[in-house]
Amino acid sequence: MRLKRLHIRYYPPGIFLDYEKGGELRTKSIDLLDLTPETDVNELVSNIRAAEPLITSSCVEQVKILIHKLQNKIGQKDDRKFYSFRVLHAHILPLTNVAFNKSGSRFITGSYDRTCKIWDTASGEELYTLQGHKNVVYAIAFNNPYGDKVATGSFDKTCKLWSAETGKCFYTFRGHMAEIVCLAFNPQSTLVATGSMDTTAKLWDVESGEEACTLAVWDVDSGQCLATLLGHSDEILDVCFNYIGQLIATASADGTSRVYSAETFQCLCTLQGHKEEISKGGRILTASMDKTARVWCASTGACLQAVKITPAGFGTETLNPTGGWIEILKLVG
Repeated sequence: MRLKRLHIRYYPPGIFLDYEKGGELRTKSIDLLDLTPETDVNELVSNIRAAEPLITSSCVEQVKILIHKLQNKIGQKDDRKFYSFRVLHAHILPLTNVAFNKSGSRFITGSYDRTCKIWDTASGEELYTLQGHKNVVYAIAFNNPYGDKVATGSFDKTCKLWSAETGKCFYTFRGHMAEIVCLAFNPQSTLVATGSMDTTAKLWDVESGEEACTLAVWDVDSGQCLATLLGHSDEILDVCFNYIGQLIATASADGTSRVYSAETFQCLCTLQGHKEEISKGGRILTASMDKTARVWCASTGACLQAVKITPAGFGTETLNPTGGWIEILKLVG
């Protein structure tokens, strides 16, 4: 293995390593979720070097510089005021989703008009209209950090993989028996995971475009389905990878969340405790209509904390990068 480049991720804090192995360029990440302005950089770099063979003495100083940049960013107070930048009348029917590429130079929109559109952020110009779905385009995503591909999931039960540079459709992933409502790329952009109202999730190999073995995991390069993850007894409402792409977490209307291995596709643990559906990985946060929010350990499936809040009706929940606090957005009706 040979290290080619180091670059940083400001949020959540981390370092990406581009390296070459067997003539193939690969990427791995070092998560620094516990980094603070007070962290001892020398000790941290020493620990990183001991655990990561790609970090050698020749690049230690560069790693320290990157970590100092992250510390400076974390320590900054953000007093910026936000304002409306642009209003785009993007579709003839309501929108379902929006997503940016990593740099923010482009964004995509999904709609009930059965299309996804790619836009230039600065000019507001429509670059491409991705047509081909036969029903609502509900779930959309860039393959960040690369941003050269777009995945769309539709109520027509298919997921499509597109070129963000030309608008060309590479593959149509077929296999779900009901609407696709969520999808995500893994950090290496080699897999696509799709979740469906048919209670399954699938993993797809992007290179081959074929289903290997329902959450489905897909390979981004070939379009092949790598695995079908079984276990839920009701709709899968959300799915995500952890930051290094080794774990997949699902949330379901059956009131459980499951953690799968992205390497073996086996269910590692089932997180149980909620009495109603879960709408949203080391730690997993779930919020339910049963008036509780729970924090789980992704590796053991243990419930670390249960928080009871009234009245019921959570809309969105999130952990900060260090896992030190929870933010809950309540639905008010």
